[in-house]
Amino acid sequence: MEGSTPGSVIVQDRFQQFDMRRWRVEAECPDDSTVTVQRGGLVMDTSAGMTLWLTQRLAGAYRIAFRRQVLVEGKANDRLSDFNCFWAAHEMNGSGLSVRDGVLESYDSLATWYVGMGGNGNTTTRFRRYDGSVRRPLLGEWLDEGHLLKAGHAYQVVIEVTADGTGFSVDGERVFHQALAGLPAPGYFGFRSVWSRQRITDFSVQAL
Repeated sequence: MEGSTPGSVIVQDRFQQFDMRRWRVEAECPDDSTVTVQRGGLVMDTSAGMTLWLTQRLAGAYRIAFRRQVLVEGKANDRLSDFNCFWAAHEMNGSGLSVRDGVLESYDSLATWYVGMGGNGNTTTRFRRYDGSVRRPLLGEWLDEGHLLKAGHAYQVVIEVTADGTGFSVDGERVFHQALAGLPAPGYFGFRSVWSRQRITDFSVQAL
């Protein structure tokens, strides 16, 4: 995709079916966790940690966009927490992603950006830059109610990666941003959650 025409659509998924060639599931408790397609939405229903990786490596400048909501309707895994994601993720040696077990700490060895929105039982929203160590340096944090989760709200999320910086926006507000001096290394995008049920729709990646 490097060298793609600006504005061209690189990936688009309206979730009419679950494409196992496009998405890879890593679940901490696979027997109690599922990924299904329901009425044009992808539902992550997990009793513990889960990462859902887009298998296509992304390079150059691009915009990731999707709608996502945390479902709280009295079902077994319903919990208002952990609306998270990784992007531009790669192994420290630059290789593709090794398979992991869905436990959050197993991703410490990656180079990646990470946002945990409504983490820690919906008390924190944090932005981190994983650097291959256990430190997971914190780049930004929100603690106010306006930057935490609301049950059932369909958030419009946009993540941008350019030569000047990378940013994470929610419902039109740029929540986090880090300036860059050049494009980052190619990497992978992943939805992340812990013990919750979430619905994702209208996923796309567009070249910038």
